Amino acid sequence: MIPKPPPREGQLGFVFVPPFRVQGVSIAGEATCVQVPELDICFDMGSCPRAALPSRIVAISHGHMDHVGGLAYFCSQRKFQGMGTATIVCDERIAAGVRRMMAGFVELEGQVTPFELIPMGPEQEIQIKNSIVLRAFHTEHTTPSSGYVVVEKRSKLKPEYVGLPQEKLRELKERGEEITHILDVPLVAYLGDTAPGPVLVREDVRKAQVVICECTFVEEDHKDRARIGKHLHLDDIAEWLPLLESEALVLTHVSRRSNLTQARRRLHELVKPEIAARVSFLMDHRTNRDRYDKQAMAAEAREAQLNARDAGA
Repeated sequence: MIPKPPPREGQLGFVFVPPFRVQGVSIAGEATCVQVPELDICFDMGSCPRAALPSRIVAISHGHMDHVGGLAYFCSQRKFQGMGTATIVCDERIAAGVRRMMAGFVELEGQVTPFELIPMGPEQEIQIKNSIVLRAFHTEHTTPSSGYVVVEKRSKLKPEYVGLPQEKLRELKERGEEITHILDVPLVAYLGDTAPGPVLVREDVRKAQVVICECTFVEEDHKDRARIGKHLHLDDIAEWLPLLESEALVLTHVSRRSNLTQARRRLHELVKPEIAARVSFLMDHRTNRDRYDKQAMAAEAREAQLNARDAGA
């Protein structure tokens, strides 16, 4: 009898929350890399899926191997494929370690892989696109760790000037009056690995359109393991969910010990159906595919209605 061929590599998780795609791989202790292509960013780089390469920025939550193991490869492949220099964002407390890790590959390879490293402290921001910034904040894990929020800076007319004619607004502006203010609109929050705590109720996390959060443990008898490892348990997620104003919560970093079908069932036992409906597990391929197929069918139906209306006009 001949041996069996090797197992196929697992497919990437994919959740579509218009207009954002949340895609990648995240398995506790093995690898986490979560990409939002529309924002040109990846969160963590425990492995480097080919799909992740076009995103210029990678924001590292902490230094555990399953979150940084593919970092040097990511930078190298971007250079090799002519995609430009990668930008690595990380907690300022681990920046020196990241530099030493990258320097080790220079010694091994005998060549320099270019990268830009941006250390960030809590509440610091860097611009990643026009009017869009990345904000860092500390989380609580077994090693120095950070979470991130992608925030859009929108210029809004001050309430006292709403309704004034354009001529009057121009006159005020010419006189040097500040007629607008900047409104922070949180788009995507990424928590990395963290224990439950104040970070979960930050306003920019609660109100982000999409929250990407770990849920390492599901089983009832794994609560102590979650506490010791400073991870989130599904019960923590259920307690937190009613406070979230986000359109979608994408759960990552689930252990292979956990059955996703049972995890979904348990979540529905813990929270109301309308709340559970906002939650997706990134690596729950079948459920996410069914959801995407329904989204695609709905989009096709809307397009058909518009075409029919235009034809009748």
